[in-house]
Amino acid sequence: MDEDTIKDLVRARYGGIAAAEAAAGCCGPAGCCDGADPADAQRMGYSEAELQAAPEGANLGLGCGNPQAIAALRAGEVVLDLGSGAGFDCFLAARQVGPAGRAIGVDMTHEMLARARANAARTGVANVEFRLGEIEHLPVADATADVVISNCVVNLVPDKAQVFREAFRALKPGGRVAISDVVNTAPLPAELQADPDLLCKCALGAAPAARIEAWLAAAGFVDIRIEQKPGSREIIAGWAPGSHVEDYVVSAIIEARKPA
Repeated sequence: MDEDTIKDLVRARYGGIAAAEAAAGCCGPAGCCDGADPADAQRMGYSEAELQAAPEGANLGLGCGNPQAIAALRAGEVVLDLGSGAGFDCFLAARQVGPAGRAIGVDMTHEMLARARANAARTGVANVEFRLGEIEHLPVADATADVVISNCVVNLVPDKAQVFREAFRALKPGGRVAISDVVNTAPLPAELQADPDLLCKCALGAAPAARIEAWLAAAGFVDIRIEQKPGSREIIAGWAPGSHVEDYVVSAIIEARKPA
Protein backbone atom coordinates (compact mmCIF):
# COMPACT_ATOMS: atom_id res chain seq x y z
CA MET A 1 0.00 0.00 0.00
CA ASP A 2 1.18 3.50 -0.74
CA GLU A 3 1.23 6.26 1.89
CA ASP A 4 -2.10 7.82 0.87
CA THR A 5 -3.88 4.47 0.91
CA ILE A 6 -2.57 3.73 4.40
CA LYS A 7 -3.69 7.10 5.72
CA ASP A 8 -7.13 6.76 4.13
CA LEU A 9 -7.55 3.32 5.67
CA VAL A 10 -6.55 4.49 9.14
CA ARG A 11 -8.65 7.65 8.92
CA ALA A 12 -11.74 5.70 7.84
CA ARG A 13 -11.32 3.09 10.57
CA TYR A 14 -10.87 5.58 13.38
CA GLY A 15 -13.50 7.95 12.07
CA GLY A 16 -15.93 5.06 12.23
CA ILE A 17 -14.90 4.18 15.76
CA ALA A 18 -15.32 7.75 16.94
CA ALA A 19 -18.74 7.94 15.38
CA ALA A 20 -19.65 4.62 17.00
CA GLU A 21 -20.22 3.12 13.56
CA ALA A 22 -17.54 0.47 13.84
CA ALA A 23 -17.56 -2.47 16.21
CA ALA A 24 -13.82 -2.83 16.63
CA GLY A 25 -10.57 -1.00 16.07
CA CYS A 26 -6.86 -1.12 16.53
CA CYS A 27 -5.69 -2.39 19.91
CA GLY A 28 -9.25 -2.69 21.23
CA PRO A 29 -11.80 -5.45 21.71
CA ALA A 30 -14.99 -5.74 19.70
CA GLY A 31 -17.49 -3.18 20.90
CA CYS A 32 -14.71 -0.93 22.17
CA CYS A 33 -16.63 2.29 21.63
CA ASP A 34 -17.71 3.49 25.08
CA GLY A 35 -17.06 -0.03 26.21
CA ALA A 36 -13.33 -0.41 26.80
CA ASP A 37 -12.65 -3.21 29.25
CA PRO A 38 -11.34 -1.69 32.51
CA ALA A 39 -9.46 -4.94 33.21
CA ASP A 40 -7.58 -4.60 29.92
CA ALA A 41 -6.78 -0.97 30.68
CA GLN A 42 -5.41 -1.93 34.08
CA ARG A 43 -3.28 -4.65 32.50
CA MET A 44 -1.89 -1.94 30.21
CA GLY A 45 -0.81 0.06 33.26
CA TYR A 46 -3.70 2.41 34.06
CA SER A 47 -4.78 2.68 37.67
CA GLU A 48 -8.39 2.55 38.75
CA ALA A 49 -8.08 6.20 39.81
CA GLU A 50 -6.94 7.19 36.30
CA LEU A 51 -9.81 5.31 34.68
CA GLN A 52 -12.29 7.05 36.96
CA ALA A 53 -10.72 10.48 36.39
CA ALA A 54 -11.05 10.46 32.59
CA PRO A 55 -14.29 11.83 31.09
CA GLU A 56 -16.88 9.25 30.08
CA GLY A 57 -16.37 8.31 26.45
CA ALA A 58 -12.70 9.33 26.33
CA ASN A 59 -11.32 5.82 26.77
CA LEU A 60 -12.13 3.84 23.63
CA GLY A 61 -9.81 0.97 24.50
CA LEU A 62 -7.41 1.86 21.69
CA GLY A 63 -4.06 1.83 23.46
CA CYS A 64 -1.32 -0.68 24.17
CA GLY A 65 0.09 0.83 27.37
CA ASN A 66 0.07 3.88 29.62
CA PRO A 67 2.49 6.64 28.53
CA GLN A 68 1.66 8.56 31.73
CA ALA A 69 3.37 5.84 33.74
CA ILE A 70 6.74 6.62 32.16
CA ALA A 71 6.37 10.33 31.40
CA ALA A 72 6.94 11.54 35.00
CA LEU A 73 4.80 14.60 34.31
CA ARG A 74 5.26 17.62 36.53
CA ALA A 75 3.03 20.57 37.38
CA GLY A 76 3.25 23.37 34.83
CA GLU A 77 4.56 21.27 31.93
CA VAL A 78 3.24 21.31 28.37
CA VAL A 79 2.38 17.86 27.05
CA LEU A 80 1.90 17.02 23.37
CA ASP A 81 -0.09 13.86 22.62
CA LEU A 82 0.47 12.36 19.15
CA GLY A 83 -2.71 10.73 17.87
CA SER A 84 -4.87 11.82 20.78
CA GLY A 85 -8.12 10.15 19.66
CA ALA A 86 -11.04 10.91 21.97
CA GLY A 87 -8.62 12.48 24.45
CA PHE A 88 -8.11 9.79 27.10
CA ASP A 89 -4.36 10.29 27.67
CA CYS A 90 -4.64 14.03 27.08
CA PHE A 91 -7.17 14.42 29.88
CA LEU A 92 -5.02 12.39 32.25
CA ALA A 93 -1.97 14.46 31.32
CA ALA A 94 -3.89 17.72 31.84
CA ARG A 95 -4.82 16.51 35.30
CA GLN A 96 -1.19 15.75 36.15
CA VAL A 97 0.30 19.04 34.92
CA GLY A 98 -2.42 21.07 36.63
CA PRO A 99 -3.86 24.48 35.78
CA ALA A 100 -0.41 25.99 35.17
CA GLY A 101 0.32 23.33 32.55
CA ARG A 102 -1.33 22.37 29.29
CA ALA A 103 -2.05 19.27 27.23
CA ILE A 104 -2.30 19.49 23.44
CA GLY A 105 -3.74 16.60 21.47
CA VAL A 106 -3.15 16.19 17.74
CA ASP A 107 -5.27 13.87 15.60
CA MET A 108 -5.94 13.63 11.87
CA THR A 109 -9.50 12.33 12.25
CA HIS A 110 -12.29 14.91 12.35
CA GLU A 111 -14.63 12.55 14.20
CA MET A 112 -12.10 11.88 16.94
CA LEU A 113 -11.43 15.60 17.35
CA ALA A 114 -15.14 16.33 17.64
CA ARG A 115 -15.50 13.69 20.31
CA ALA A 116 -12.46 14.91 22.26
CA ARG A 117 -13.59 18.53 22.11
CA ALA A 118 -17.08 17.58 23.24
CA ASN A 119 -15.58 15.68 26.18
CA ALA A 120 -13.54 18.75 27.14
CA ALA A 121 -16.54 21.08 26.88
CA ARG A 122 -18.79 18.76 28.86
CA THR A 123 -16.31 18.35 31.71
CA GLY A 124 -15.01 21.92 31.74
CA VAL A 125 -11.35 20.94 31.46
CA ALA A 126 -9.69 24.23 30.55
CA ASN A 127 -6.03 23.25 30.17
CA VAL A 128 -6.48 20.85 27.27
CA GLU A 129 -6.91 21.52 23.55
CA PHE A 130 -7.20 19.38 20.45
CA ARG A 131 -5.79 20.27 17.04
CA LEU A 132 -6.34 18.74 13.61
CA GLY A 133 -3.15 17.53 12.00
CA GLU A 134 -0.91 14.64 11.04
CA ILE A 135 1.75 13.66 13.51
CA GLU A 136 4.33 13.75 10.70
CA HIS A 137 3.53 17.49 10.35
CA LEU A 138 2.61 18.71 13.82
CA PRO A 139 0.52 21.88 14.06
CA VAL A 140 2.68 23.36 16.82
CA ALA A 141 5.59 25.80 16.91
CA ASP A 142 9.17 24.77 17.54
CA ALA A 143 10.07 24.09 21.19
CA THR A 144 6.44 23.97 22.34
CA ALA A 145 6.35 20.91 24.59
CA ASP A 146 8.19 19.61 27.61
CA VAL A 147 6.97 16.07 26.93
CA VAL A 148 5.72 14.19 23.86
CA ILE A 149 3.50 11.19 24.56
CA SER A 150 1.73 8.77 22.27
CA ASN A 151 -0.22 5.54 22.71
CA CYS A 152 -0.13 2.90 19.96
CA VAL A 153 -0.24 5.40 17.07
CA VAL A 154 3.26 5.72 15.62
CA ASN A 155 3.02 2.19 14.20
CA LEU A 156 0.11 3.36 12.03
CA VAL A 157 2.17 6.03 10.28
CA PRO A 158 4.03 5.24 7.04
CA ASP A 159 6.95 7.64 7.66
CA LYS A 160 7.92 6.96 11.26
CA ALA A 161 11.31 8.65 10.94
CA GLN A 162 9.48 11.90 10.14
CA VAL A 163 7.32 11.48 13.25
CA PHE A 164 10.43 11.42 15.42
CA ARG A 165 11.95 14.39 13.59
CA GLU A 166 8.76 16.35 14.27
CA ALA A 167 8.71 15.30 17.91
CA PHE A 168 12.29 16.54 18.24
CA ARG A 169 11.36 19.89 16.65
CA ALA A 170 8.30 20.33 18.86
CA LEU A 171 10.17 19.61 22.11
CA LYS A 172 11.93 22.22 24.18
CA PRO A 173 15.65 21.64 24.80
CA GLY A 174 15.88 18.95 27.44
CA GLY A 175 12.37 17.74 26.63
CA ARG A 176 11.53 14.06 26.59
CA VAL A 177 9.57 11.43 24.70
CA ALA A 178 7.40 8.87 26.51
CA ILE A 179 5.66 6.60 24.03
CA SER A 180 3.78 3.34 24.38
CA ASP A 181 3.64 1.44 21.09
CA VAL A 182 4.17 -1.96 19.54
CA VAL A 183 7.40 -3.26 18.07
CA ASN A 184 7.99 -6.08 15.63
CA THR A 185 9.87 -9.03 17.12
CA ALA A 186 9.87 -11.42 14.14
CA PRO A 187 9.04 -11.16 10.43
CA LEU A 188 5.34 -11.56 9.72
CA PRO A 189 4.39 -14.50 7.49
CA ALA A 190 3.35 -13.64 3.95
CA GLU A 191 -0.34 -14.28 4.66
CA LEU A 192 -0.32 -11.74 7.49
CA GLN A 193 1.63 -9.20 5.47
CA ALA A 194 -1.06 -9.44 2.80
CA ASP A 195 -3.89 -8.64 5.24
CA PRO A 196 -4.53 -4.85 5.23
CA ASP A 197 -6.82 -5.18 8.23
CA LEU A 198 -3.76 -5.89 10.35
CA LEU A 199 -2.50 -2.37 9.69
CA CYS A 200 -5.30 -0.91 11.82
CA LYS A 201 -4.79 -3.70 14.30
CA CYS A 202 -1.30 -2.48 15.07
CA ALA A 203 0.66 -5.36 13.54
CA LEU A 204 1.45 -4.62 9.91
CA GLY A 205 3.09 -1.25 10.63
CA ALA A 206 5.11 -2.27 13.68
CA ALA A 207 8.86 -1.75 13.26
CA PRO A 208 11.73 -3.58 14.99
CA ALA A 209 13.09 -1.91 18.12
CA ALA A 210 16.53 -1.47 16.54
CA ARG A 211 15.05 0.48 13.66
CA ILE A 212 13.05 2.71 16.02
CA GLU A 213 16.21 3.38 18.02
CA ALA A 214 18.04 4.32 14.82
CA TRP A 215 15.27 6.73 13.78
CA LEU A 216 15.31 8.40 17.19
CA ALA A 217 19.10 8.78 17.13
CA ALA A 218 19.01 10.18 13.59
CA ALA A 219 16.44 12.75 14.71
CA GLY A 220 18.87 13.92 17.41
CA PHE A 221 17.58 12.17 20.53
CA VAL A 222 19.82 10.80 23.27
CA ASP A 223 19.27 8.52 26.28
CA ILE A 224 17.12 6.26 24.12
CA ARG A 225 15.49 3.32 25.87
CA ILE A 226 13.10 0.76 24.39
CA GLU A 227 11.75 -1.84 26.80
CA GLN A 228 9.56 -4.62 25.46
CA LYS A 229 6.65 -5.92 27.52
CA PRO A 230 6.31 -9.68 26.88
CA GLY A 231 3.29 -9.78 29.20
CA SER A 232 1.33 -7.76 26.65
CA ARG A 233 1.03 -10.73 24.30
CA GLU A 234 -2.17 -11.90 26.00
CA ILE A 235 -3.88 -8.61 25.17
CA ILE A 236 -2.41 -8.49 21.66
CA ALA A 237 -3.84 -11.95 20.95
CA GLY A 238 -7.31 -10.41 21.21
CA TRP A 239 -6.68 -7.80 18.51
CA ALA A 240 -6.92 -10.32 15.68
CA PRO A 241 -8.04 -13.65 17.16
CA GLY A 242 -6.73 -16.68 15.34
CA SER A 243 -4.00 -14.80 13.48
CA HIS A 244 -1.33 -15.45 16.16
CA VAL A 245 -0.16 -11.88 15.64
CA GLU A 246 1.08 -11.93 19.24
CA ASP A 247 3.96 -14.10 18.03
CA TYR A 248 5.27 -11.19 15.94
CA VAL A 249 4.58 -7.97 17.83
CA VAL A 250 4.79 -6.90 21.45
CA SER A 251 4.01 -3.74 23.36
CA ALA A 252 6.99 -1.60 24.35
CA ILE A 253 7.79 1.63 26.11
CA ILE A 254 9.94 4.05 24.14
CA GLU A 255 11.83 6.82 25.93
CA ALA A 256 14.29 9.42 24.68
CA ARG A 257 15.48 12.95 25.45
CA LYS A 258 16.26 16.04 23.39
CA PRO A 259 19.66 17.37 24.46
CA ALA A 260 19.60 20.52 26.54
